[in-house]
Amino acid sequence: MSGGTEPSLSKGYDPVGVERRWYAHWEASGCFKAGEREKRGEGEDPPAYCIMIPPPNVTGTLHMGHAFQDTLMDALIRQRRMKGERVLWQTGTDHAGIATQMVVERQLAGEGKTRQDLGREAFLERVWQWKEQSGGCIVQQLRRLGASCDWSREAFTMDAPRSLAVREVFVRLYEEGLIYRGTRLVNWDPVLHTAVSDLEVISEEEEGFLWYLRYPLADGGEPLVVATTRPETMLGDVAVAVHPEDERYQHLIGRQVRLPLVGRLIPVIADETVKPEFGSGCVKITPAHDFNDHEMGKRHQLPLINIFTPHATLNDSVPEAYRHLDRFVARQRIVADLDAQGLLVKVLAHRLMIPRGDRSKAVVEPYLTDQWFVRAAPLAQEAIRVVEDGRVAFVPDSWKKTYFEWMHHIQDWCISRQIWWGHRIPAWYGPDGHIFVCRDAETARQQARSHYGQEQTLTQDADVLDTWFSSALWPFATLGWPEQTPELQTFYPTHVLVTGFDILFFWVARMIMMGLKFTGQVPFHTVYITGLVRDGEGNKMSKSKGNILDPLDLIDGIDLESLVQKRTRDLMQPQLAQRIAAATRKEFPDGIPAFGTDALRFTMASLATQGRDIKFDLGRMEGYRNFCNKLWNAARFVLMNTEGQLPVQQPSSLARSMADRWILSRLQRVIHEVDGAFGKYRFDEVTSTLYHFLWGDFCDWYLEWIKPILYGHQGEEAQAASRQTMVQVLESSLRLLHPWMPFITEELWQKVVPLTGAQEPLGSLMHAPWPQARADLVDEEAEAQMRFVQEVVGAVRTIRSETGIPPGRKLVLLVSAAADVLEHHFQPLQGWILPLARLESWQPLAGEAPAGCATAVLPQIRLFVPLQGVIDVAAEGARLRKELQRIEMDLQRVQGKLNNPSFLSHAKADVVEKEQRKERELQEKQQGIHGALQRLEAAAS
Repeated sequence: MSGGTEPSLSKGYDPVGVERRWYAHWEASGCFKAGEREKRGEGEDPPAYCIMIPPPNVTGTLHMGHAFQDTLMDALIRQRRMKGERVLWQTGTDHAGIATQMVVERQLAGEGKTRQDLGREAFLERVWQWKEQSGGCIVQQLRRLGASCDWSREAFTMDAPRSLAVREVFVRLYEEGLIYRGTRLVNWDPVLHTAVSDLEVISEEEEGFLWYLRYPLADGGEPLVVATTRPETMLGDVAVAVHPEDERYQHLIGRQVRLPLVGRLIPVIADETVKPEFGSGCVKITPAHDFNDHEMGKRHQLPLINIFTPHATLNDSVPEAYRHLDRFVARQRIVADLDAQGLLVKVLAHRLMIPRGDRSKAVVEPYLTDQWFVRAAPLAQEAIRVVEDGRVAFVPDSWKKTYFEWMHHIQDWCISRQIWWGHRIPAWYGPDGHIFVCRDAETARQQARSHYGQEQTLTQDADVLDTWFSSALWPFATLGWPEQTPELQTFYPTHVLVTGFDILFFWVARMIMMGLKFTGQVPFHTVYITGLVRDGEGNKMSKSKGNILDPLDLIDGIDLESLVQKRTRDLMQPQLAQRIAAATRKEFPDGIPAFGTDALRFTMASLATQGRDIKFDLGRMEGYRNFCNKLWNAARFVLMNTEGQLPVQQPSSLARSMADRWILSRLQRVIHEVDGAFGKYRFDEVTSTLYHFLWGDFCDWYLEWIKPILYGHQGEEAQAASRQTMVQVLESSLRLLHPWMPFITEELWQKVVPLTGAQEPLGSLMHAPWPQARADLVDEEAEAQMRFVQEVVGAVRTIRSETGIPPGRKLVLLVSAAADVLEHHFQPLQGWILPLARLESWQPLAGEAPAGCATAVLPQIRLFVPLQGVIDVAAEGARLRKELQRIEMDLQRVQGKLNNPSFLSHAKADVVEKEQRKERELQEKQQGIHGALQRLEAAAS
């Protein structure tokens, strides 16, 4: 950097040092605390703005989904904070009932113990110890991401205030008849011995079989052939169903069959849900062990026969030969016995969806058991209305359809779990089974004395509440409900919820229902739904695929061997581990470099296209790390040319050059565009606008244009105006960029803002005012003039790249245009054009261009660059033809794949799309080289 003094900024940007230093300062200074802004005027409070963090599991670690969502939330919070609003980003963690209990049970297993060995109270003490010592790792990781949560208000779903809210909600719902205890079919995990929610069940297609079995008619005749994927549940069959319009079986409807191996007579019924085309068109009905059968059983008033124990072994309701057998062992024996009796017709291979517990990986069993339920339909009615009338909006809007589909068909919610870690259900049983639902044990004893007329021993329900029950109260429970606290009055309803589509029903809908029920208001006004963060090829990230990226590894970097070890740890299959290790070494031969937090955040935001899954591209992240370096170097240039050189008095606006007026006008438009994109939650547009303005307009154009002013002889007033302008634009840009890149912008702003003449204590950039667009600085003329300059310079640069002219080679430009265009556009602007286009001179062209020129055509003007003596036409032609040959070979190989029907029918859609994209890119390159060769041939003629 010549022409200035050495700036007070180091030559290179060190993300790690800057990030750790500034985050510690922000937190120690209380910058994140709710409402940490002064009042705007006499007696007037600024608006309040609140976002609730989706509480991560206390057992969790930061993953790419967290990094994505938390980046968006933090940017919204930081922008509103800079707008002077009282903001609260409420943080906290979820107790994660099953997940946390499993962690501690694994520890006990390592010691040769079980939770039953400890007993409930001692086990819970052990869990709390683990939570205090090891839980909450993710909270520290969120700090590394730059999250500006109010950590002084950190909540936990099982802390005392949240526990009070949970009991209060449970009791009120019970008293209104909206919570009840009943016998229902639930997802049962036979390893964890608890009911689990649909969200905790992963259904994937697996290889299985379809067994065709004969069920003899009770009154003789040809037996019915029933097709089933679960022969072991036949012992609990209570009917055989056919479609009422299936002519094959209409004559059998109402008759009975004798259940094989059991001998029980069961009816043949007709039901429209039976699919005649599946199997034989006859299906066995086991209402106690299949959700669809359960609904059919209710329609036809069929009995329920439970044949399983909580361990998924067969109970005493089955013939003695099968009692106490594991369900899959029983399957084998039942099939063998049916075959021996001539009742097995055939067995076909069949792929089917198998539900497994996401924690235990065991096949989940539909199981009939006593559980606690929330009567959901009455709560859903108002929750539907608030979305219909716009009190709650979804972004993208298309998610409303999914929401309505679920809410209109909502089922009662099973809220009890048969584990120990969680909110214990506040229900106590008397000696005769009478239930007392109370806020505490003492109140239950008082009610029992009143009920029985004497003191009785009560037993508290052993179950705990579904984790989602306490999570559903998160927006108002974290603000102090049931007390009417100042925080509840100030920050509720909250503004926007940023969350994934996968918990739209399990969390979002339930928060809306509970919020309306207990506060009379919606919990938030907008729900921003994010997609999944996938790898660069569009594949879901998973341990088994070996493609998981850890956000902290992207921030800090990780060496190859540590990355391989991380990706293969805990893999039980050696061959899979070897394959993943080899793939990792191929993809990251040098490990993953340190990109820094700001580059990660900016990448996440740039990919935030509404509602779509994200293909996370490390190449793009590298580009944004380069953007950080570009910004750092631009700030060094500004400081080098302004520190100690700014005038005491502000220069006149009349002294501003065309470039000064242009960049100030562009800044106003950028502020307007950024505000609009923020308002529409188009975070990708925000980052794109800022990136192109700072890298393109400010660095590549403006700073280059003003170098002749700064280092030339155009007068002190013009120099002062340019110095003031570049400081003003950089300072405003840092404020605009701060929500996305908080660390580098804070570091640079602290150096730049003193140059603006700011007299007040600086404080933090996060409390600096958000930029406001100024209409008086919008300059249509300057924008039009400099756009013309950019078009001419761009055209000359294109000629250079297409013809192989070295960037530093000075050129002569011939210009063909009408006299008034030359007089009013080109001639007045030549001082801006020549340096950036690296032109030695230009000449107006009255007639035809001489032979051997490269040409560019713009509106109202044609440009010619003579090539004779500038490049070796023959050598450049040979280079281009060699490159063309390589491209055409690659294109032939790609088109060979795309023209192969076998490839198109067997390859995944994203693989085909990738090859099609390659084809388009190669064709564009092919056309470009053909054009360059034509220009060379013209130049040689």
